[in-house]
Amino acid sequence: MEERQEVRPLRGVRPLRESEEDLEGPSELELSDEEATEPTEEAKETEERSVSVYDPLHRYLMEIRKYPFLTREEEVRLAILSKSTNEDALQAITDLVLSHLRFVASIAMEYRHLPFDTMDLIQEGNIGLMQAIKKFDPYRNIRVATYAAWWIRAYILKYLLQNWRLVKIGTTEVQRKLFFNLSKEREKLEKLGYVAGPKLLADRLNVKEDEVIDVERRMKWGQEVSLDATYGEKESERSLMETLPSGEEGVEQKAAKEQLARLFQTKLKEFSQTLDLRDKKILSDRILSEQPMTLDALGVLYKISKERVRQLEENLVKKLKRFMKQELKDFEDITP
Repeated sequence: MEERQEVRPLRGVRPLRESEEDLEGPSELELSDEEATEPTEEAKETEERSVSVYDPLHRYLMEIRKYPFLTREEEVRLAILSKSTNEDALQAITDLVLSHLRFVASIAMEYRHLPFDTMDLIQEGNIGLMQAIKKFDPYRNIRVATYAAWWIRAYILKYLLQNWRLVKIGTTEVQRKLFFNLSKEREKLEKLGYVAGPKLLADRLNVKEDEVIDVERRMKWGQEVSLDATYGEKESERSLMETLPSGEEGVEQKAAKEQLARLFQTKLKEFSQTLDLRDKKILSDRILSEQPMTLDALGVLYKISKERVRQLEENLVKKLKRFMKQELKDFEDITP
């Protein structure tokens, strides 16, 4: 399977919380007031049966509510244990991941207005969470969620950029920065009464002017159109595929190449007639053959060393090229 490329948090993208103290309690990480209300066991069972097939997102959110948030002390203990080499390390990593699944979902929900499956965004965020836990330093006196927020967002934003269009529009760090900040900065300048041109935007975002122009041009492209899309009247309806050039060579180019190939074969016979029997054998059974004889086999046949056969072959190829260049002015265009 293809390995995932490590994603580093983007510069300029702020985490969900500015202060780690905001993450002390679980109340702010609840996904909604409706979900915070604890239903009866009978209601839970009925709801699970009704949404499990039709709403996998709702089902997932219900499942991850089973895993409680951790206190600061529990996080530190598990984080230290996860860095050890004993058999409890894997369980510690698992507990850290499970306890932060709701945190990932809360970040992914911020992007649910975009035309992407929220479950896909959550999945990418979970990968970022696992990467964060892998690199987390338990001795820096910060909460896991504070550190992980950067990684979670980085993986979600990378997924959005890669799948926004078939043609990638954010392949460098500068392009990613512009993709997420260009529209916001333009709106901010226009509200202040400025004309948000490329030069002013570049100065404000600390990038080059041509980079702003390039990203603006890419973002203004229309949505991708299927090659099977049709246009025109019903009687003359055609697909977009039919309007594209085939990429094949024209009749004249094909005829010219075939003529050159035939001429090459004629000149090759003339060249062969100038050779002795040994060189003819090397030419036909070694240089031109689809299943060439080995150097050893030719050496045994003519009672010479393998190195001598290689030298004869090299000299013969040079001689053939000189002959063809003299006889055919378009020799470089021929692929025999």
